[in-house]
Amino acid sequence: MSVLKKPDLTDPKLRAKLAKGMGHNYYGEPAWPNDLLYTFPIVILGTLACIIGLAILEPSGLGEKSDPFATPLEILPEWYLFPTFNLLRVIPNKLIGLLSMAAVPAGLIAVPFIENVNKFQNPFRRPVASAVFLFGTVAAIWLGIGAALPINQALTLGLF
Repeated sequence: MSVLKKPDLTDPKLRAKLAKGMGHNYYGEPAWPNDLLYTFPIVILGTLACIIGLAILEPSGLGEKSDPFATPLEILPEWYLFPTFNLLRVIPNKLIGLLSMAAVPAGLIAVPFIENVNKFQNPFRRPVASAVFLFGTVAAIWLGIGAALPINQALTLGLF
């Protein structure tokens, strides 16, 4: 059951706007041609000009040339794999480490089904799903920071 607000067609101000060919959209002026033809291209071209200008003014360096015969001291994965890399690194049994890495996507897949009977979208009215999300976010950030530290500080972050 939804509430639909319809315009009052008996309102003289709205009827005057309709007679002038404007105000047919209840929220204001029509999108065509005002937004789609004039505003959007200006915004898109402005954004492209900013990106190209920043790329010309401050180009990103390519870094040093890689040597295929020298292994770097520390090999780290991409930043988004830090939490699972840290799990694999700190768990002594590698099978359990692989299972814990597989539990991450399994947990992400399970989150929508935790409270699927709850019809509310407000996070404050879905406490279990919100708590799982917040705990997972904090744990991922914690493990991600620990992946960049030495292995003896990987779980404690050197705090305790």
